[in-house]
Amino acid sequence: MPIIPTFEEYLETLGRLTAHVDPTASTPHAVELKEAADSLEQISGVTLDSLTQWAHEHPGWVPALGLAVGLSQEKLKNSLKDKFGTSSWNLLAKDRPRQLIELLDQEFDLIRLVTVQRDKVYDFGDILVARAGTRATAVRAGASGRKVEDEIEAIAQDIGLACETRTRFVGRNNRDAPCDLVIPTGADAAIVVAAKGFDSTGSKLTDAVREIEEMADVRLPNQFVYAVIDGIGWKSRRRDLQRIHKLWENRQIDGMYTLATLDQFRADVEDAARIRRLL
Repeated sequence: MPIIPTFEEYLETLGRLTAHVDPTASTPHAVELKEAADSLEQISGVTLDSLTQWAHEHPGWVPALGLAVGLSQEKLKNSLKDKFGTSSWNLLAKDRPRQLIELLDQEFDLIRLVTVQRDKVYDFGDILVARAGTRATAVRAGASGRKVEDEIEAIAQDIGLACETRTRFVGRNNRDAPCDLVIPTGADAAIVVAAKGFDSTGSKLTDAVREIEEMADVRLPNQFVYAVIDGIGWKSRRRDLQRIHKLWENRQIDGMYTLATLDQFRADVEDAARIRRLL
C-alpha cells in the first residue's frame, strides 16, 4: 500500500494554475479598444445620428459602446438577443444601426454616458476602480478549473479508457454523487475522480470539499475514488484542504494528487483499471 504523504508535504506540491497577467501589457484586444475609443473621441458631437453612422462604419467596434455603458460582451449579446432575436452586433450595425443605437440609448443612456466619459479626466484611482469591476479574474478562474479537468480527461483517454466528464455516478444503495470524471460511465462507475483547481479563494472551495466527501460517502467497496486538486487558492483554505487529506488518510478515498504528481495519478488509474478488468 503506497505511503500517504503528510498534509504539509502535499501542500508543497500545490502550484499556481494561471499565469499572472500584467494589467498594463498591451494585447490585440486592448489595441482594438483603444482604436475604437480614439475613433469615438473624433466624433464632433455625440448624437443619435453620429453614433448610428459610427456603428455602421465600425460594426466590429460596437462592444466599445457596450463597455461605455457598463455592459460586458456577454451582457451586450444577451440584450441584443432579447430585443432583436440575434446577438450579432456586426449584423445589427450593418443592417439596423439606428435601432441598435436607439436600444443602447433608451435602455442604457448611451449618448449621455459617452458624452460625459469623453470629457472626463481620469486619475489612478479611477483606473483601479475600473479594473476591480472587470470580469477578467472570473474568466481566468474558470479556465484554471478546467485545466485540471482537461488534464485528467486527457490521461484517461491516453490510457484508452472510456469516460464521462462533469456528471454523477451511482454508488451504494443506488445513491449518486457528483464527479468530474467517471470511468467508464456514471451508471457503471469503476473509477471516479474529482478535479478541483482554484487560484482564488471563496465558497467554491468549501463546495468542492463537500462534493468529495459526498463521493466518499456514496462509493461502493469496489469503486476507486480519486481527487486531483491544485491552485494556490487552497493555501488560504488549509482547513478545507485538510478535510480532503483526512479522507485520504482514513482510506475513504484512494488518492489525492496535484498537477505535479499526475504521473502517480496515471499509474494509480492504470492499476485500478486493471483490477476492474477495464484494461
